Amino acid sequence: MTEQDRNFGARWFEEVWNRQNRNAIAEMVAPDALIHEGGEAVRGPDGFYPFFDRMQETFSGLHVTVEDTFAQDDKLCIRWTVTMKHVGPGLGMPPTGKQLHTTGITIARVANGQAIEAWQNWDMLSLLQQIEGAQEKARTYMAGPR
Repeated sequence: MTEQDRNFGARWFEEVWNRQNRNAIAEMVAPDALIHEGGEAVRGPDGFYPFFDRMQETFSGLHVTVEDTFAQDDKLCIRWTVTMKHVGPGLGMPPTGKQLHTTGITIARVANGQAIEAWQNWDMLSLLQQIEGAQEKARTYMAGPR
């Protein structure tokens, strides 16, 4: 694996997520790349754009920190944390304005500086619990004293 490929994870999270550089997706994802997110899979940049757009509409101030990166053969494993503010209904819930924090792991097959296949899992349960906690507080506040 080249040094460029080994640094793919740090570049991906910095350019695409921290800088919100939508154009970097086409530069860093091969046209026929297969990207697995939970039980779904999409192909290439065109398949990834809707996910990127939903994330931008749902969260602001999104910042990813790469905690660890391991490489073997043509695969990288990237452990990361993310903070963001819940500002849109993209998760099927009204925005809470709450600052959120969660963790995730991405495994990517990389060649010539591009992802050719990737798998991503993140702690959605923790994220939803943080949002639900904020919604419960809002419901309690709106209901007033009993």
